[in-house]
Amino acid sequence: MRLSSASSSPLAEGNRSLILVTGASGLVGSALIPSLEQQGHRVIRAVRTDPRGENEIRWRPLESPEEIPTKEREAFEKIDAVVHLAGENIAAGRWSDERKDKIRSSRVDATRNLVSLLRQLSSPPSTFISASAVGGYPSEGDEEMTEDSPLGDGFLGKLCRDWENASSPLEEVGTRVVRLRIGLVLSPAGGILAKLLPLFRFCLGSRIGSGRQWMSWIDLDDLVEIIRWVLADPSISGVLNCTAPGAVRNIDFTTTLAAALRRPVAPPVPAFVIKLLMGEMGQRLILEGPRVISRRLKRLGYRFLSPDLPSSLRRQLR
Repeated sequence: MRLSSASSSPLAEGNRSLILVTGASGLVGSALIPSLEQQGHRVIRAVRTDPRGENEIRWRPLESPEEIPTKEREAFEKIDAVVHLAGENIAAGRWSDERKDKIRSSRVDATRNLVSLLRQLSSPPSTFISASAVGGYPSEGDEEMTEDSPLGDGFLGKLCRDWENASSPLEEVGTRVVRLRIGLVLSPAGGILAKLLPLFRFCLGSRIGSGRQWMSWIDLDDLVEIIRWVLADPSISGVLNCTAPGAVRNIDFTTTLAAALRRPVAPPVPAFVIKLLMGEMGQRLILEGPRVISRRLKRLGYRFLSPDLPSSLRRQLR
């Protein structure tokens, strides 16, 4: 571990704990689960179909606890901690009203229902870690966004605010709640890097629009390490920005990735093309981006495995 953790925590390394993970098949969940199991924890995957083994339980994210069969509710008993990563991919398509409703439901409604279920257990989990996103911050200008910065008023700002607030009722029953505002996760297994690699390898990688928009990122290995540490240290609660120290502009990300792959940079993609093809989603996720730093991680003494973009690309592309 790269941070000091409280040895008194039942989730500390060396202690065997029962941890529930939603979004277990996603990019982060797929990397986190084997890491937790290597520490000796038992991990239960929340699945939306009939469980196929003792390490899976049925989860109905869009149903209230009263609608869930008693036996399925009881399967959530005796869980020490929950890592809640599930949610619809916000970059999977244009943001129609229907798509926005689906994204919101998968995050806000699903979290609210899960929290309601956990509150009703005879012994709620001691820790609840929920994913959120740096996209909720305003993206105008070069101002650094910290954990104390207010979220924006647009779709993503309101989404992240309601998503995070949905976990608040657990604090009323003594559960420690940590909200991770996660940046662009870098890994060839998924996310933005997996989408960009084929383009860059065929010499089609280029800056987008002006290239001055910020990209606040984090190496997948660092994100897994941070989640493990947060699980183990009961003194940490509240909001935590999960971004590397070196947020970069799109033009710098482009040239750094091209250099790592030893490929030239292609001509830029005009902003109007992104707006035409992707609408509001392209504008907000590709042409804009907040400059986010994690003041709390710095104060807590976290030492990044990949503090800058070149080191992350070396790690992920080796």
